[in-house]
Amino acid sequence: MPNQSTSHGETTPLLRAPPSAAVVHISQGHRRQKSSSTSASSTTLKSGDIISTTRRDIEDDVLPETAVLGRTLGWRSAYILIISRVIGSGIFATPGSIVSSVGSIGLSLTLWVAGAVLSWFGLAVGLEYGCMLPRSGGDKVYLEFTYRRPRFLASTIVAVHAVLLGFTASNCIVFGEYTLFALGKQPSEHKVEVRALAVALMTLITLIHGCFLRTGIFIQNLLGWIKIGLIMFMTLASAVVVLAGYRPTTPSETTRLLLPSWDSIWEGSVWNWGIISTALFKVFYSYAGLQNVNNVLNEVRDPVKTLKSAAPTALFTACLLYFLVNVAYFLIVPLDEIKQSGELIAALFFQRLLGETTGRIFLPLAVAISAAGNVMVVTFSLARLNQEIARQGLLPYGHLWSSSQPLGAPLGALMVHYIPSVVVICVPARNIYSFILDVEGYPGQFFVLATSLGLIWLRKTRPDLRRPYKAFLPAVWARIVLSIAMIAAPFMPMAGESHGDHLFRVSYALLGISVLLLAVLYWFVLVVVLPKLGGYELDETTEVLGDGTAITKLIRVAKEDEHTT
Repeated sequence: MPNQSTSHGETTPLLRAPPSAAVVHISQGHRRQKSSSTSASSTTLKSGDIISTTRRDIEDDVLPETAVLGRTLGWRSAYILIISRVIGSGIFATPGSIVSSVGSIGLSLTLWVAGAVLSWFGLAVGLEYGCMLPRSGGDKVYLEFTYRRPRFLASTIVAVHAVLLGFTASNCIVFGEYTLFALGKQPSEHKVEVRALAVALMTLITLIHGCFLRTGIFIQNLLGWIKIGLIMFMTLASAVVVLAGYRPTTPSETTRLLLPSWDSIWEGSVWNWGIISTALFKVFYSYAGLQNVNNVLNEVRDPVKTLKSAAPTALFTACLLYFLVNVAYFLIVPLDEIKQSGELIAALFFQRLLGETTGRIFLPLAVAISAAGNVMVVTFSLARLNQEIARQGLLPYGHLWSSSQPLGAPLGALMVHYIPSVVVICVPARNIYSFILDVEGYPGQFFVLATSLGLIWLRKTRPDLRRPYKAFLPAVWARIVLSIAMIAAPFMPMAGESHGDHLFRVSYALLGISVLLLAVLYWFVLVVVLPKLGGYELDETTEVLGDGTAITKLIRVAKEDEHTT
């Protein structure tokens, strides 16, 4: 019989059955012989097929799996999927708040370079896992693979985190702010309009990706190249300023450019780890997305080769462009104005360089388009992550969120992403942008820590696994130490800080930890308490949907006679 790779990476005999029998029970204690690694996923699943499955096996989990949609992403699309995710609103919006926090040009630039190096440490972990497990899902796949006990715990934590905190709100808000700024309005005075534009963008992108798959890929590739061109323009403009020796105050007026000395760029530095760690969260946010293609490897052609080259290339590109554009800000805009700019530092840059008309309309609008491009690639990848989570059987009505019917795109998974994004966008809070960045970044450190420790553990316990890419272990250990420091940093009080102020400052960390604890509680009730009270055990069946997607369903098995209830 032909073999087939299931949603968990199992290679199993494929049996034809009547449509009425679309699922098969996975017996609790049954074990199967190790399958041949040559089976892969050459057979197409059809509705009505039965997959005779068993407990997942480590060797079978490393098999590639082709998405029902096919492998539609080549190297350029994968590169743009990464670089367009990395270069979003961060470099246009966060430098002002970072300088305002740490106090000096020198410390700010140091954090941007340090962020690139530390991001490479995290990328190395993602590259080893991604090349070893070339499947869609990213951290979901890696944590499930590494931490198999307690059963379902890793899957549940990833699922709850993805549903509750896997939103795309910050770049939508930046899109709304810069669009209003281009129209001559102050975003701080039109907060309702900002949120309306943000919701409209999220809605439009969800419809494009949910109804027009290839059109969405084309648009996000185009926007990716536009934003790279935009940053190159900014760096070239600053180079012209340096060569001319004058800083523009308006297009018709200039002042002599005085390059700062080494000592002056460090004036006002705030050497407090709590402050620096919060600024690092914002830097990491600007580098976030280097593992974006890991979430969609089922749709990438030659995934291992593509991942090994596209991700490092994107990191080098981002590091170079980020450093240069920060220097451009400091050359064109006075430091005091940068500190007061909030999320509009790029708008001030363009306004000083090109004047009220061009500076306030065209280029801020280009920044808004750049943020929209970021929302497109994040929505594209997180929808695939949600789809993989739904296939695991841990979300209610999983068949709705897993299917790519009727339009050949994961519209259901897109809705799982759309709803929390809109809710967060509509929250009527001040400084919501910075708070969103911190809430998104803090819980992610726990996943970084878990995957990094897991990688070292697998090196020791499973040296036989094929690793097309091996991470530099000192870099992995450095990432572990940094993650622990970042997790602890918010709880270090500042000198003279009151208890109430400290509690308010660490609210984002408390919220992130609460979500993770909620996930553990959900798992404990679902997997431990309810089965014990009901006298049953949770088991898994595999069902093939009408579009060929194989999903897992959790079923109740009576302990006495092992019959499905």
